[in-house]
Amino acid sequence: MTLLQQHYDQYTAEDRHVWQLLFERQLQALPGRAAPEFMEGLARIGFTADRIPDFRQTNQVLRRLTGWELVAVPGIVDDAVFFGLLAARQFPATTWLRKLAELDYLEEPDMFHDVFGHVPLLTNPAFARFLHQLGHIGLRHAADPAAVELLARLYWFTVEFGLIRDAGSGQARIYGAGILSSAGETRYSLGPEPRRHSFGVETVLGTAFRKDVFQTDYFVLDSLDQLFDTLPEVQRQLRAAAVGVEV
Repeated sequence: MTLLQQHYDQYTAEDRHVWQLLFERQLQALPGRAAPEFMEGLARIGFTADRIPDFRQTNQVLRRLTGWELVAVPGIVDDAVFFGLLAARQFPATTWLRKLAELDYLEEPDMFHDVFGHVPLLTNPAFARFLHQLGHIGLRHAADPAAVELLARLYWFTVEFGLIRDAGSGQARIYGAGILSSAGETRYSLGPEPRRHSFGVETVLGTAFRKDVFQTDYFVLDSLDQLFDTLPEVQRQLRAAAVGVEV
């Protein structure tokens, strides 16, 4: 796959306005809801409402903190490419921003989701280590559709729509990028309607998901270190599924 370049000078006034609106809206919604690790990462990466992130500058910070970098892609990439990028500590991100008429819902993630939602936690060593190892695991199973589906569920309920228990209050907080970049799901995910479960590998891998609605179920980690610590069990479940063995 040929990677793209971010043509920073081609962003329009509408692009800059959309970034500002989304950024300011989320910055009002996230305190008390977002995981402290995300808010700390947002400060470390230096994103602001008045400036669309420049990948070149963002990558300088990421490389210094965790060895990661952003690479520009046209949209969703296929599984082998995606896992290969993670294994190389490269996170795929689109460079286009939604239109003003699409502030609340997109069928395909845009730059605000990819960059605002994901990048702050790439400054966290524990989270970055998990994603890196997940990339290697994914590469080993990329030719097995059943295994890819299980890994997609793990990614969905952690990296995209994961919650984490706050060490101080014991309350659930948000670290998943799909929630952090959505004003509606930011409030919904911690409200009374959805079910929130303690994180367990077998349950997560056994739970299907939909992309076109708010989630009905979320899984709550005890810490970001738990993500990496669960990977041996993930691999055991994948091996067992490949040979049809109950675990």
